Amino acid sequence: MASALILSLLLAAAAPVVAASPAPPAEREAGVTRLAANAEAQWVSFDLTPGNQIRFDMTVDGRPLTAILDTGVSYSVLARRYAEAAKLPISAGGSATAIGGAVDIGWVATRDVVLGGLTRTGGGLSVADLPAIATGSARPVDLLVGRDMTGDYALDIDYAARRFRVLRSGRLPFRGAVAPLAISREKRVYIGEVALGDARLRPMVVDTGDGSSITVTSAGWREAKLAGVRTTTAISFGLAGAVVSTIGIVPQLSVGQLVARHVEVRVEPVGGFSEAIGAAGRIGSGFLQNYRVLLDPQAGRMVLAPEAGADKPPLRSTSGLLLGIEPDRLRVLHVMRGGPAAAAGWREGDLICAIDGTAIARGYAATPLANWSADKAGRTVTLGMCDGTTRRLTLADFY
Repeated sequence: MASALILSLLLAAAAPVVAASPAPPAEREAGVTRLAANAEAQWVSFDLTPGNQIRFDMTVDGRPLTAILDTGVSYSVLARRYAEAAKLPISAGGSATAIGGAVDIGWVATRDVVLGGLTRTGGGLSVADLPAIATGSARPVDLLVGRDMTGDYALDIDYAARRFRVLRSGRLPFRGAVAPLAISREKRVYIGEVALGDARLRPMVVDTGDGSSITVTSAGWREAKLAGVRTTTAISFGLAGAVVSTIGIVPQLSVGQLVARHVEVRVEPVGGFSEAIGAAGRIGSGFLQNYRVLLDPQAGRMVLAPEAGADKPPLRSTSGLLLGIEPDRLRVLHVMRGGPAAAAGWREGDLICAIDGTAIARGYAATPLANWSADKAGRTVTLGMCDGTTRRLTLADFY
């Protein structure tokens, strides 16, 4: 029977599961991984994409590329665009079922894959289309580094310093709250659990490639029996399409010994992705980035040390617009239920070229200008549309 391949590269949510055939990655040569003697000193610098994923540089067969650390991926995935440009021979991997439809999967053999102090010799990578929109930025990434590369080791992720490293399993470089962590036998991804209201939710995929905070199934949300939580809607993107979920801010939840407060929770629709794969939901990078994180599934533990402001209420949209970044414009991807943009008649696909008279330019996401859509309620923003018209939008608290 074909093994399952789990892919997750999202603006903020779901990890698509794909079943590859006739020759799934698990049936191909796995390659041999080794840690350098000085691996602990080999920190990998990263930045966070607009979608909260860990983006960094590494090499495959001596070629540099840009990657995302994605513990929600069972077998690492190379962008088809990159493989074709590098003239790598792609063998057939069959089709795959993912969020939004079917995805074609290929396979390329590799000589060596180098990530910080970790090197894999031999083996190969799955190949699929990796859309730029899944990172929330205008540029796509070349590779998703998944469980097959990192699952035998410990990952020390220092979000505050924007760096991570690969350690031997069993190391404990810092102290913090401990939570259970394992590798799913069936799906081959990192899994943990969450206590939310009256519910103990497991298995939860621990997914550094998911830019959202906490995602749960509709059944899990009902079981939690939380009252008084205002909700709205949000959109996220899988490899084959988009999904709209409900979101709200819950007063607190627990991950093992850790009690986290003011947490954004995303609720998938009935029959959603987590439910389809037999998971209770996901713990994403949007949550993990509030902590220094040790992921050591072989030792059975995740360690979370809170950073300053870990329990600070998360940034909320006050515009009611979720936006995709293009080189010189913003595209409305979703109009949030009950927000000021919905009341003002905004529509998916509307294009914004200027904010209060300042044109959208490359690097927009890293500038203070990008904060306008979650600015203080009551501010009125003048938005220059790409058709030459202007629109005014008054920001408001609505969830």
